[in-house]
Amino acid sequence: MPPDHRVEGTQIVRRRAATAAVAVASLMLAAGCSTGGGGPLPGAGRTATGAATGAASPRATSPAPPAKGSVKVLRTVAEGLRAPWGLAPLPGGDLLVSSRDTGTIVRIDGRTGRKTELGTVSGVAPAGEGGLLGIALSPDYASDHMVYAYFTSASDNRVVRMRYDERRPAGEQLDAPDTVFKGIPKGFIHNGGRIAFGPDGMLYAGTGESGRRGLAQDRKSLGGKILRMTPDGEPAPGNPFPHSVVYSYGHRNVQGLAWDREQRLFASEFGQDTWDELNAIRPGGDYGWPVAEGRSAKAGFIDPVAQWHTDDASPSGIAAVNGVIWMAALKGERLWRIPLRGTAASAAPQAFLTGAYGRLRTVAPAGGDRVWLVTSNTDGRGTPKKGDDRVLEVRVR
Repeated sequence: MPPDHRVEGTQIVRRRAATAAVAVASLMLAAGCSTGGGGPLPGAGRTATGAATGAASPRATSPAPPAKGSVKVLRTVAEGLRAPWGLAPLPGGDLLVSSRDTGTIVRIDGRTGRKTELGTVSGVAPAGEGGLLGIALSPDYASDHMVYAYFTSASDNRVVRMRYDERRPAGEQLDAPDTVFKGIPKGFIHNGGRIAFGPDGMLYAGTGESGRRGLAQDRKSLGGKILRMTPDGEPAPGNPFPHSVVYSYGHRNVQGLAWDREQRLFASEFGQDTWDELNAIRPGGDYGWPVAEGRSAKAGFIDPVAQWHTDDASPSGIAAVNGVIWMAALKGERLWRIPLRGTAASAAPQAFLTGAYGRLRTVAPAGGDRVWLVTSNTDGRGTPKKGDDRVLEVRVR
């Protein structure tokens, strides 16, 4: 194995460089991602406020979706999950779901809900908000069968990948994890954990400041950031800071990542006592924490697209579907709809399913006008009901 090397003061595992084609695509995407945020939406109310103005991307040619939408739960796909966190749809319609506290990944039959345990991810050290968190499939999953995971180890948070071989017996279908990236600060709280491959083929990871506020503004730290790297863990071509995986900073605890139909990146973020946030992410952008929470209009900081009082949100996963961001709320126990015009909210956020299924952890596109929705009532902070936790199939408009 090649020797380790340091990037911005943090140890990573050196891998092969990304292909030239991917590098060119990445540079083009990075150049096109720098878009503005927005100001407050008049009349948005106390519980949630959206943005109605701001610099829209030149590519924002699609009309804004309707101000009001609708949600219908079509079915319960699976029940009896323990502290589910990440979800990755497989080709063919089945789902992979990670368990934060057991360190396991299960496969859920998308039609019958039958659960099959793939195996336990070795090295996971669950505690507090840490454990086995986000999962994502390799962009080349059809040929390499690689599953990526973000987890808390005994010393840090890290990203690994494992080959999934479904021909093996249940419980033994995962290879030993291969560390792609390590050295992300860990804590009892604020471990981030969402990972996703972007339209550019690069791997993005949302991190938390692990309870140490100063890390968010320190560009040499990986805490309180959105990271962008190649599938092998190298700084992605076109990143805003030389030789660094840091893509944006000034975050408290990034929990959701999603791209709209114009390939713009959005992220959800836990606030502290006052405001939770949905942000439109610019390369190299500073989102203010711990100096600013929510909208501040302070020079140098990017204001959120929308903000919520923490009792109404405590946001986790997000999904972009037909010009709308759908945001799962934990403490708020609801699914938020945020319609977009460019990188601004085109109407006040609208809440659905309030209290109906308890805490909501993850929302992911399921094709067309549907999403997968994962509850989080067995995570130690919810009130589990019979059948918790579960995966739902939901129609959203």
